[in-house]
Formats: sequence, structure tokens, C-alpha cells
Amino acid sequence: MNGELIYHITTQAKWEEALNKGFYEADTLAVEGFMHCSTADQVAGVLERYYQGQIGLIQLTIKKDKVERPLVFELAGSINEVFPHIHGTLNLDAVVAVTKL
Repeated sequence: MNGELIYHITTQAKWEEALNKGFYEADTLAVEGFMHCSTADQVAGVLERYYQGQIGLIQLTIKKDKVERPLVFELAGSINEVFPHIHGTLNLDAVVAVTKL
């Protein structure tokens, strides 16, 4: 089942906002046109590079085949690694777990 899952790091506040709106939308969607996600093996590196020292973080566990918007694996040139990106908002029923970090 692990290959069917991707992960997204966000805050408890952003997730609560999503629950109220009926969909999740990361800030990067407006700026970059997609939301950053990770595979299981990439989560630790992402936390280390971008979220060090931050509190109130949660991890969304997302079932890939339930995502309604285009899900594209794209190269992140800065670290030469391929990451899953969701090009659009995330439907809440694709989220199968929410974990406090």
C-alpha cells in the first residue's frame, strides 16, 4: 500500500481551514501552480530542509488514486530528485490519515 501513498506537510491551522472549506489548498498553489508532496522516503529530507524548528506541523497521508486533480511526478532541479506535485486543490476524501509531527 505504501506505493499508493504520498505525503504533504502543513499546519494544523491550514488543515482546519480546509475542513471548513471542503478542500485543501497550499499557499504554493497560487504562487507555483501546484502543491508540493513527497513519497515516504522523501518526508524526512523535506522536514529537515524546509520545516526545521517549526511547530504545529501535521502530515497529510494522501491516497494517490483518490486525488481528483492532476498528480504529476516532476523533477526538483535544486536537489535533482523527482517529487509528486498536485496541480490543483486537494479533495479531502483523498486524505486517509492526519499525523501530528
